[in-house]
Amino acid sequence: MQWTIAKAKTLFLTYYAHMLEYRAEIFLWALSNSLPLILMGVWIKAGKSGQFNLGSLDFARYFFSIFLVRQFTAIWVIWDFEREVIEGKLSFHLLQPIDPVWRHVAMHLAEKMTRIPVVIVFIGLFFILYPQAFWQPSLVQILLFVIAVAMAFILRFLIQYTFAMFAFWIERASAIQQLWFLFYGVLSGLIAPLEVFPPGFREIVELTPFPYMMHFPAALLVGLDVNFIRSSLIMLGWMVLFFIANRWLWKKGLKQYSGMGA
Repeated sequence: MQWTIAKAKTLFLTYYAHMLEYRAEIFLWALSNSLPLILMGVWIKAGKSGQFNLGSLDFARYFFSIFLVRQFTAIWVIWDFEREVIEGKLSFHLLQPIDPVWRHVAMHLAEKMTRIPVVIVFIGLFFILYPQAFWQPSLVQILLFVIAVAMAFILRFLIQYTFAMFAFWIERASAIQQLWFLFYGVLSGLIAPLEVFPPGFREIVELTPFPYMMHFPAALLVGLDVNFIRSSLIMLGWMVLFFIANRWLWKKGLKQYSGMGA
């Protein structure tokens, strides 16, 4: 147990030090996730028309919360894994006594830690530029938000890492992720809150994994009506499903990989 903790600590500190060398790039990566802030202006104007259940301030808080969620749930493992398979670098990782996935997990977690100062700056700027949107979530809301973000990170990582397994058979597994993002952008709450969807359509969407990677954590932070227990159980169900699929594809993929002489 102590050996496992020591390995995890070493991996995390190594990648954290590596990420600190790219602070400027991380700042730019954070800016690249500013789409919710752009959409916020559009929906604030729409909220003033009074045709939605949410007002302009609700939209402002919601999309800023989406911006925060994106900062801590951004995943890029499929591009790294795809490159390792194509270039044969995965072979070196397989020789080491640790599953290659933990390197990707450590890298992602370290990158998220380096974003915290950037996020704090964005929070300050947002409330300076738009003070009327200021709100103070309760301690319970913050705690549930943190739990939901952690679960959203795990779910997104499992989904994308599962898609990455197809790199064993096709050269551009990232194309699957790009196709997935077309549905993700619309159904996750990134482009529009689920509250503006027709009730029947929203019920169907809530059975998919999409809304729990964006809308669910953001809604908790701004205090929208969310069933935390039900949502968490649905997320856990999808996690288990993708984990099983991932491990099956990993075993099959390794046979394919070794069969290519790598």
